[in-house]
Amino acid sequence: MTRALSILLLVAALAFAIGPLATPGFNGFTADQFPIPQIDPPAQPAGYAFAIWGVIYLWLIVGAGFQLLMRHDAPDWAPMRVPLIVSLVLGAAWLGVAQMSPFWATVLIWLMWGGAVLALMRAPRRDCWFGHGPIGLYAGWLTAASSVALALMLAGHGIMGARLAAIVVLLLALGLAVTITRARPDAQSFPAGVVWALIGVIVANAQGGSTLVLLLAAFGAAGLSWLTLTHARRT
Repeated sequence: MTRALSILLLVAALAFAIGPLATPGFNGFTADQFPIPQIDPPAQPAGYAFAIWGVIYLWLIVGAGFQLLMRHDAPDWAPMRVPLIVSLVLGAAWLGVAQMSPFWATVLIWLMWGGAVLALMRAPRRDCWFGHGPIGLYAGWLTAASSVALALMLAGHGIMGARLAAIVVLLLALGLAVTITRARPDAQSFPAGVVWALIGVIVANAQGGSTLVLLLAAFGAAGLSWLTLTHARRT
């Protein structure tokens, strides 16, 4: 069973990475997918920040290959496999869903986030470059990405304004990030993924955007970096 799950994890990681090839040209939700068009929403990071997906895809594949070849029977690697497989399988379908329905894509990305975080909590403490390293970066970026999707839904359906939605979800993302960082201080790739997204939000709002959102993202990135460095010194 452990070998079968190890193989399935590698297959899921490969399917997840191949997913974008099935939906060429997708660059995020379009403004007209919402009842209230979302043009340059303040919660969304600058476009360059999404290049992190290339690193995430490759690192997850390398980690999945390592666990299959070197750790398929290791007891400390077993608990994280099922939630990570579930997250990656959902992720393989996410782009297709996002093109059809932002609502269901938002639900799906939060389910992906839940699987990724559960996998991170269960990930082995050794082999950080192949174990909790790739999972942490994936979960960290999803913490930001799922929050951005929620902000677009809130503003796009008129539940709150775009700036207020951005502030609310940034606070949510930061609260989740601090909690998870404290729970797994050894997985420093997790806060790195969140900070990368926050810097993208700062850049996106630096010219003509929301100053309040920019400042909140800046303070959040600084605070999370400080928390990460503090834990690093203790370990």
